[in-house]
Amino acid sequence: MRTTHASVSARKARKARKASKASKARQRDGAATPRPPLTSPVKALAAATSLVLLTLLPAAPAGAADGTQCTFPAKPYTGRPWALQRVNLDALWARSTGRNVRVAVIDTGVDVRNPQLAGAVDASKGANFLPPPKNARGETIERADARGTTDPVGHGTRVAGIIAARPARGTGFVGLAPGATIIPIAQNNAEGNGTALTLAEAITYAVTAGADVINISQDTADAVEPDARLEQAVHHALAQQVVVVASAGNDGLGGNAKPTYPASYEGVLAVASSDRNNERAPFSQSGDFVDVAAPGVDMVSTVPGGGHCSDNGTSFSAPYVAAVAALLRSAYPSWTAQEIVAQIEQTAERSIPGHDRLVGWGVVDPVKALTATDPTHPIDSPHPQEGPPPPEPPTISPLHLGESPEQRTTRLATYVVIGGAAGAAALGGAAVAVRDGRRRRGVGR
Repeated sequence: MRTTHASVSARKARKARKASKASKARQRDGAATPRPPLTSPVKALAAATSLVLLTLLPAAPAGAADGTQCTFPAKPYTGRPWALQRVNLDALWARSTGRNVRVAVIDTGVDVRNPQLAGAVDASKGANFLPPPKNARGETIERADARGTTDPVGHGTRVAGIIAARPARGTGFVGLAPGATIIPIAQNNAEGNGTALTLAEAITYAVTAGADVINISQDTADAVEPDARLEQAVHHALAQQVVVVASAGNDGLGGNAKPTYPASYEGVLAVASSDRNNERAPFSQSGDFVDVAAPGVDMVSTVPGGGHCSDNGTSFSAPYVAAVAALLRSAYPSWTAQEIVAQIEQTAERSIPGHDRLVGWGVVDPVKALTATDPTHPIDSPHPQEGPPPPEPPTISPLHLGESPEQRTTRLATYVVIGGAAGAAALGGAAVAVRDGRRRRGVGR
């Protein structure tokens, strides 16, 4: 089972490279007779014996922080990225910075030349599970080094920065858990040489290396049955109380929903992408396996050699959540992995009381995850939030309409009649008064 990155830019880059290679081959070989397609039995055999592509999940072309194409190194991003602006960082870090917590980043490696990562990475614990650095023709292929501290792709360096990049002058970007330590594990590359087997080996190694949290920004490209070895490695990590966070995938356009692995394994915290409005990003995978969502659009982070670029994808949502898990692990070291996951789910921002297929239990709220808790009584599963009490029934008031022309005529006529009667009565009363007055004075006798 081959794996793919969770950022859209890497996928497009791979397609472009393949198209270029195919074009050069056609020019070199002339009008060669195309190979016939594999017959169904051969396809079935290939499906049964090969590993399915694991994707380093991209979502849109990677861009520099100023919107231009990203190159390594890049210019520093001087502002504060929106994904950090939504968090009260002072309140968050007053509770925890992730100190003494190790987060394994199983990815394309982590470039320690970026100044914000130099002090965040424990190279002594790093590892490389990529194939030997030569292809079948004996040509040298650039790979991450033996300790996973170089990154030709830049994917793993971005992921690591979102988790634990140290503060630096001249930029508002910083990791959400700037006190945590990164264990760099190179397991995949732009060509997709990572497999379910190497991913399983990397997970097992991360546990041995002392990881408290494992971030996996990869998934299976095809909806196939999960690989038994990968599932076993995940369950081993969970049994050792390691929090396993995985990206949900970027094939969500058009309402596409399918399980992806390792995100769909029981116990794994599966992360979808949200936008600035706390809604599911259009590319983000949906399904019952999604647990929470986190920012995944215009995500600024560190790149090889220094500086920053922005990118989209659930690849960059997962480390946002992994950082929150690191903060919780540091603040409440006695909590189990399940309790940490449940706390993140329970405190997420929701538009409905319970779980849905788009953003799971909601969009992660880092500060609430750290503060809305009883440390001595952690929860072990999320539950629907009670809504507000039903409103009082409205009081029905009579509706007064304006009078019709006929009613107005009748009303005026009534006024005339009443006025005339009143006038006649007044005149009659005056006449009586005059008569009585004359009698008293003897007038008319």
